[in-house]
Amino acid sequence: MSYTPNLKNKYKSDVLPALMKEFNYKTVMQAPRLEKIVINQGLGQAVADKKMIEVSINEITNITGQKAVATVSKKDISNFKLRKGVPIGVKVTLRKDRMYEFLERLINASLPRIRDFKGINNKMDGRGNYTLGISEQIIFPEIDIDKISKIFGMEISFVTTAKTDEEGFALLREFGLPFKSTKK
Repeated sequence: MSYTPNLKNKYKSDVLPALMKEFNYKTVMQAPRLEKIVINQGLGQAVADKKMIEVSINEITNITGQKAVATVSKKDISNFKLRKGVPIGVKVTLRKDRMYEFLERLINASLPRIRDFKGINNKMDGRGNYTLGISEQIIFPEIDIDKISKIFGMEISFVTTAKTDEEGFALLREFGLPFKSTKK
């Protein structure tokens, strides 16, 4: 018997039927699904300190369970002392089982650790995708606070197959992302 992540099973058993009912889809192929999760960390200060990239790669790798890669600048910008090809960030793209595992840890373990947490913003990008900004990497249980040299933020982008924001929002809400209530 092979292993399948809890959220993958939840998608098939709970999320899919709820979306089918809410949007009156004729087949399950019309229902939106989560395609990938991209974790991105921009490190502008890394131009001066090269060790920051290595530290950040190790942190993101520990958080996601998948090797992160350095992103490099595309052009020279003299005002920022930036040269083409210099590493200035770190990213990792999660798909399939690792994506569901990360999403489950994010919802159940990491987001509740944010101080004064009242929910995440519900602003989508216009195409059914959502990007969540996190200001501190220490909310993840995989990070040892004693070994942190500097606190960095990161963006977590949820890429879905949804055609509209409404469908993408419904998908992420059904997965259990704690959006702020829209009551006025």
